[in-house]
Amino acid sequence: MISITEKTLKDLEFHTILQTISDRCNTEIGMEKALQIQPFKNKEILFSELAYTNEYVSSFTNNNALPNHGFETVSNDLKLLAIEDSFLELAAIKKILDLTKSTNEYLKFLKKFKDYYPELFQKSAEIEFTLFVSKSIEEIVNKYGEIKDDASPDLVNIRRSINVVRGKINQSFGMALSHYNSLGYLDDIKETVVDNRRVLAVQAMYRKKVKGSILGNSKTGSIAYIEPETTLKYSRELNNLEFEEREEIMRILRVLSATIRPYANLISQYQDFLSDIDVIAAKAKYANTIGGILPKINNEKRLFFREAFHPILLLNNKAEKKPTYPQTIELESNNRIIVISGPNAGGKTISLKTIGLLQLMLQCGMLIPVHERSETFLFDRILTDIGDNQSIENHLSTYSYRLKNMNYFLKKCNDKTLFLIDEFGTGSDPELGGALAEIFLEEFYDREAYGIITTHYTNLKILANELPFASNANMLFDEKSLEPMYKLHLGQPGSSFTFEVAQKNGIPYGLINRAKKKIEGTKVRFDKTIATLQKERSKMEKTSVSLKEEETKAREESKKMESINSKIQDKLERYQELYDANQRLIYMGQKIDDIAEKYFNNKDKKTLIGEFLKVVEIENSKRKKISAKEKKIKEVVEKQVIEEIKVKVEEIRIEKKEKKIKAKLVPEKPFVVLKVGDRVRMKDGKAIGTIEKIEKNKVSVNYGIFMSKANLDDLEYVQPA
Repeated sequence: MISITEKTLKDLEFHTILQTISDRCNTEIGMEKALQIQPFKNKEILFSELAYTNEYVSSFTNNNALPNHGFETVSNDLKLLAIEDSFLELAAIKKILDLTKSTNEYLKFLKKFKDYYPELFQKSAEIEFTLFVSKSIEEIVNKYGEIKDDASPDLVNIRRSINVVRGKINQSFGMALSHYNSLGYLDDIKETVVDNRRVLAVQAMYRKKVKGSILGNSKTGSIAYIEPETTLKYSRELNNLEFEEREEIMRILRVLSATIRPYANLISQYQDFLSDIDVIAAKAKYANTIGGILPKINNEKRLFFREAFHPILLLNNKAEKKPTYPQTIELESNNRIIVISGPNAGGKTISLKTIGLLQLMLQCGMLIPVHERSETFLFDRILTDIGDNQSIENHLSTYSYRLKNMNYFLKKCNDKTLFLIDEFGTGSDPELGGALAEIFLEEFYDREAYGIITTHYTNLKILANELPFASNANMLFDEKSLEPMYKLHLGQPGSSFTFEVAQKNGIPYGLINRAKKKIEGTKVRFDKTIATLQKERSKMEKTSVSLKEEETKAREESKKMESINSKIQDKLERYQELYDANQRLIYMGQKIDDIAEKYFNNKDKKTLIGEFLKVVEIENSKRKKISAKEKKIKEVVEKQVIEEIKVKVEEIRIEKKEKKIKAKLVPEKPFVVLKVGDRVRMKDGKAIGTIEKIEKNKVSVNYGIFMSKANLDDLEYVQPA
């Protein structure tokens, strides 16, 4: 059972997130639902909601985009429909038709693509699919939202009669118009429409000469608008028929309303389903804007937000084209509480709010802007005390209000609580308030609660260092420019840089020295030591980055050298083999030369053959004898190689043959006798020029910016553009 107070929602500016999501909704009900989002108490429902949003986000990048879910609210129409013998107007019927068609389309789509959207399909499976309502309405209403002529037999006859009477009115009015126009009684405009009825525009001096009913005058009184007497009886007949038409339409709508009344609850479910989809879509759009993902949710009580962004700050900075600095923080059973210290305006409060807001958003079914390797678990309570909580209504000071808040923390705090406290212990005497804050922190620690606090109090920094499962952290500060780096560093407390910041803001150095003398030397030394450590830490980080870059470069160079060395070694081995082969051939040549010289001198064939055989046997002894099995394997391998070579040769032969056939199929360009003024280009070139002069076999070609001479045979004709 998660418990979140209104104060926590306000401290973390959660209503701003809800308003942003509400603005991305398409429907009125969706907007209202978005503003009512609360943390889910049921873990299963929360996981489903997170999965819905995650699946919707995936639809932005795949080819199976989810269909339109927009609709007009029908809540009031359904209340009217619930009253017996009531009927809905045509506009309300049209809204219900659009709602049912959209829902049915959504249900069909999710059933078809349930492999892509399994959780959304599971949600849609709870809704009944029926075409009865839409078919019943479409039998009566056309696609333009009007009652069809054939909605009932009586309506067919009435509308047919109306068309006949309108024809008679037009005919009789046309005759009257021609008659009085020929007499010159009509104004230049001749006719107009008054109260949906065609009237003659008669000049005022002739109005008594035109028989009919006067329906009005022009502003100047120079024209009288008269309906001719011949059309009056048809107009009365038309009025009667139109009254009958309205009565028949009311009867049809009453029957149709009675037909769909049993489905009122289903229509309400349709509206509820599509409005839920609207909220899911809005959360997905928001997640897409802030780079939100679904981190791993575990049961091991470990919160690890890597490269986490504050979503409100992220969007504001994007609008102003400013950088936003992510934070990485970890809370686990061996490090439950973190005490963040450092100078003001260094980003401590933003770090605090980032963790609280992202955890709250996640437990409300929203995706959050963190690295994909982030993870967290679900807390039962999130308690916050951020900002100036002075209560004017209850006449409480800041410190009194904070004590009241701490009392609430002590009542609710347990091992499944996340507490976030900004400027812990401030508002009272530093020593006395610090001592009380220390006791509170020990109490939260003993209850195994998880939390993050920001403070300037030294005793809290020391306590965090002494407690086994608590740690210090600081917001890094550039020691040269004294500008915040907005980067959280875990492991050591931070200096407030009180005097350094004061000096940077123009406070005279003499006053700062006097202030230093007012406080204990040990305090100054302690703060100075922390500041020095931070400076050293900053230098070490820069050195570490530099070393990593050097290491990366060295690794790349090493890989290059290894590659070069491998190539050189390979070449050396080949050269050695070649050298050995050459030396052997030289040795053999010398031996044969010696034997030949001996034979030349003594002409002893027997000695020649003996010496030669001796050389051959020595060389054969160096050759390795292979077994019958090895010989067989070698033959098989050679045979396979030969077969592969044959196949490859055949493929090359076929390919060459095909190229020749294609070459024959390509029509040859027609021979054109070139003359002065023709557009030409070199047969192996692309530049096109114009022939200026032809002398025997030499041609002068103008390429625009230069002239060139070429052989006539090297040029080809280019068709004019």
